[in-house]
Amino acid sequence: MDVSFLGGPHPQRGVGVVAPFDFALDRELWRWVPDEVSLHLTRTPYVPVEVSLDLARLVSEHETLAEAVRALTAAEPEVLAYACTSGSFVGGRAGERAMCEAMSREGAVASVTTSGALLEALDELDARRIALVTPYTWSVTQSLEEYLAEAGVSVVGRAYLGLTRHIWKVPYRDVADMARRAARGPVDALFISCTNLPTYDVIPQLEAELRMPVISANQVTMWSALRRLGTRAVGPYQALINAGARPGTAEFGALEALPAPAYEAVEAVDQSGYEALEPSAGAVGGPAVTEPATPPVPPAVPSAAAPADSLPDPPGGPAGPGEATGPAGPTAEGGWT
Repeated sequence: MDVSFLGGPHPQRGVGVVAPFDFALDRELWRWVPDEVSLHLTRTPYVPVEVSLDLARLVSEHETLAEAVRALTAAEPEVLAYACTSGSFVGGRAGERAMCEAMSREGAVASVTTSGALLEALDELDARRIALVTPYTWSVTQSLEEYLAEAGVSVVGRAYLGLTRHIWKVPYRDVADMARRAARGPVDALFISCTNLPTYDVIPQLEAELRMPVISANQVTMWSALRRLGTRAVGPYQALINAGARPGTAEFGALEALPAPAYEAVEAVDQSGYEALEPSAGAVGGPAVTEPATPPVPPAVPSAAAPADSLPDPPGGPAGPGEATGPAGPTAEGGWT
């Protein structure tokens, strides 16, 4: 069959994506991308450091970014995106802006980072009080809260897992459990951090259940990059992408009148290899904190079988290389005590 009359592939517009070496969710990024846009991904060089503030600094060094951008220029992307939350908030707002400038200087096109896109998304949703979900240790979670505070955004509820590796293996049900625990009080939106944490399918389910906008690291990164191309991200019933799904609209009002759907309908991701990260019964995830203040020093250690809500809050500040979130939390090796 002669197909020469078709004239070749449909013209594509490119987004160059710089991701950390351990990024494992390329397919998730593509799910927000319309057909006329292609993603061109490259990764930062491998370093033998687990997820931590040290790793965030290493994968966001300007020389590392410049090398990654140079690798992407052959594909001639029209916009560049740095897809890592911790790597783009670890230097504060000034550090995030400097990263964008370094990428744009090397690639001669507009640049965005995940943490910069997060602030854009919160402005778009007029969200100043948020609930926060992360897979990180307490010190990394705290650094994100400090970055948000610089922008005038308050974290009034949080839940985190304390993981230092294999974050992409966390199933949707654990993400949903953390979201429910973090969003217990009145908040404007919920943010699920880390580009290596699966979120695409869980967002519309959580928005329907929690009755609030739910945004995630990969979602805001793609939304912001695509806006700079003059096009829109795609996705089913997501408040950031569909203005009609936001509080105050007729569509959202109709949703509020409906009973919350059963969350069990959401299909969990493949859990092969994740079992070693799972907590003991009744101790799913890190402790949820609903106060904006720095969590206090924990009281006496409970048993490992204590309910998740009874676990102590973490001490303020980092606990060093072997950091863990508490007696029923994950270890630096990715297991659970």
